[in-house]
Amino acid sequence: MGGSAQNASMRYTRTSLFWLSLCWIGGVYAAPQQDHATIRDTALTYAQAQTHGMPGKVSIQVANIDPRTLLPACTALEGFMPNGAKLVGKTSIGVRCNEKPGWSVFVQATIKVSADLLVANRPLSQGLVLSADDFSVQSGELGQPGILTAPEQAIGKTLKFAIGAGQVLRSDMLRPDFVIKQGQTVRLYARANGFVVSSEGQALNDATEGQAVRIKTASGQVVSATASKDGSAEVRL
Repeated sequence: MGGSAQNASMRYTRTSLFWLSLCWIGGVYAAPQQDHATIRDTALTYAQAQTHGMPGKVSIQVANIDPRTLLPACTALEGFMPNGAKLVGKTSIGVRCNEKPGWSVFVQATIKVSADLLVANRPLSQGLVLSADDFSVQSGELGQPGILTAPEQAIGKTLKFAIGAGQVLRSDMLRPDFVIKQGQTVRLYARANGFVVSSEGQALNDATEGQAVRIKTASGQVVSATASKDGSAEVRL
């Protein structure tokens, strides 16, 4: 009798554990899961906001998410740009859940921007001041930041280095505009602890913002100063 009772008790215990396991597993899988369509919509909306204002026509394709990716349902989704990701070409867009316990997932996307590009008509030499005859406007895709898309962005600007025929013009190829030109009368500010002294002088060289400029003062003294955006120059004592 004792053995039969013990066996019955063991069978009851195993049966109870079995049903408890089923209930636990059922509870896990019954928990609401985040639908992938909403995640993709969040990534798309974020990409559209980030590319708003880009020149030309923007096309965004967001890839499907691996169906094996299971995430708890969330009502506070937010898109973000992962470190090192770019807004043009094949990229990743992050989507995070801002509810506890929180999670994040990266969605693959392809962003294409079709726009007018400025292409060199012939080899162009260093120091050339660009005119409309030096380049042509062609339709293409923006593949990197800084590509020029309008003639007024290039005309009158000076090339920092030589480029070959067929090269797409970029902003880093152009020398910044001079804020001070040689022979110009310049307002010179001398700053020291607690006071500022101003005077006028004549610039002895061209200078862009932040560059050194030599100024000849009314007394004939030549001082070295730093060119400011507003066309003045500053020297710290």
